[in-house]
Amino acid sequence: METTHVITEKDNVLVTLQALREGEQITVGSRKLTLNGDVPVGHKIALQTIPDNGDIIKYGYPIGKATKEIIPGDWVHTHNMKTKLSGTQEYEYKPTQTQIRGNANASTSIEERTFQGYVRKNGEVGIRNEIWIINTVGCINKACEMIAKRANEQYKSENIDGVFHYPHLFGCSQLGDDLHNTQKILSNLVHHPNAAGILVMGLGCENNYIEEFKKVIGEYDGERVRFIEAQRVDDEFEVAMELLDDLVNYAKTFERQPVPISKLKVGLKCGGSDSFSGITGNPLLGAFSDRLISYGGSTVLTETPELFGAEQILMARAKNEVVFTKIVDLVNDFKEYFLRHDQPVYENPSPGNKKGGITTLEEKSLGNVQKGGFAEVVDVIPYGDRVSENGLTLLQGPGNDLVSVTALAASGAHIVLFTTGRGTPFGGPVPTVKISTNTALYKKKQNWIDYNAGILLEGKSKDEVSKEFFDSIIQLASGETQAKNEKFGFKEISIFKDGVIL
Repeated sequence: METTHVITEKDNVLVTLQALREGEQITVGSRKLTLNGDVPVGHKIALQTIPDNGDIIKYGYPIGKATKEIIPGDWVHTHNMKTKLSGTQEYEYKPTQTQIRGNANASTSIEERTFQGYVRKNGEVGIRNEIWIINTVGCINKACEMIAKRANEQYKSENIDGVFHYPHLFGCSQLGDDLHNTQKILSNLVHHPNAAGILVMGLGCENNYIEEFKKVIGEYDGERVRFIEAQRVDDEFEVAMELLDDLVNYAKTFERQPVPISKLKVGLKCGGSDSFSGITGNPLLGAFSDRLISYGGSTVLTETPELFGAEQILMARAKNEVVFTKIVDLVNDFKEYFLRHDQPVYENPSPGNKKGGITTLEEKSLGNVQKGGFAEVVDVIPYGDRVSENGLTLLQGPGNDLVSVTALAASGAHIVLFTTGRGTPFGGPVPTVKISTNTALYKKKQNWIDYNAGILLEGKSKDEVSKEFFDSIIQLASGETQAKNEKFGFKEISIFKDGVIL
């Protein structure tokens, strides 16, 4: 295994693949470079002299500027570089050609592939046959948790994939957009096809009371969605179990059947990133996204503030000028959100990211956007909306892992692919597949990590790994395997909050 890696020939820094010591010599092409100090694994070393205020280039793009002169062999990090980002900006529409486009009738151009899914009565497809308990307000989190526990004990031998409850803090004492966001996320979970049956449980005095929440839900199947208001009944546990019995019997009517891959929707996410994220894990997700889209499927990319500094790559791939304008608004509106709260738009990466070798938001963003592969961007949707186009969609949302994975699931994603360099046990309400960016993490956290993208630095070709990974996700969608978050019960939600609490 090599000790360093140069990503593109335009770069003036390389990445260490192992910790290096002061005075060590490394070979880069035909030249030798002597290190001027210790450099941690995953961090950057200067390949050439970079003048004070000069651009530092990685992935072929500027990731910041030098705060003093940097000479070959220097460690490049927070002590001698900083971001170039500031405020909002204007953009010009300069489209580029892309060969990766969605094809809803994929069988006309490539071989047809299927997975084993559950076709619901409304024509939507699920990859799990679960029962979900959705509470309208956080006051009854514990009651819903106890009902789910009792139900799982009672129905563990039935032909369902489990009964799950997703606690949250909201649904009452909220105003305006905050309440609406809560309702949209919960409503979208009600409509999610991975759930064969839904029990909506309310308290009775909350802002998001059941009759009001029904207006947001819209049309629903009365066999699939049942409601209970805890304050109206004598024993909410007894009534809930009666309703769940009906829902379990309804869920048992569904069986897996062959479904075109074009029906799959997959969310793309990274968290606890390190500098290998942009070299192994995120490019692997990009290859997956391109492949799924070539079959007519859909992928969803979020984490808006982690597009800052790389947004023009996506803007150039907009399907048309309307989508380009949506991307501009997506980026500038989120920058305005930071500025409205008197916060710098570049207060990112996190301390863990920096320890892993990511110095600036531009560097993090250039690694992040690789999850979107090379496909055209077909749509941009607000937080809490559902995917409606085949292809690559951008979803408004923060970088926070819990909030963004929830938003991806609520957008209709059947699966979330989650790359990580430092690791996290978190999982959303849908299978949340953890892909380690390095082999050390994969070996260390067997209960967290599903797939090791670190093998891309150990001799395996990208084509070989991407095919293997794609096949493994189709197996997971077909129910042949489970993600670790499913196996160990890491299934949670978190909802975005911006305004006041009464």
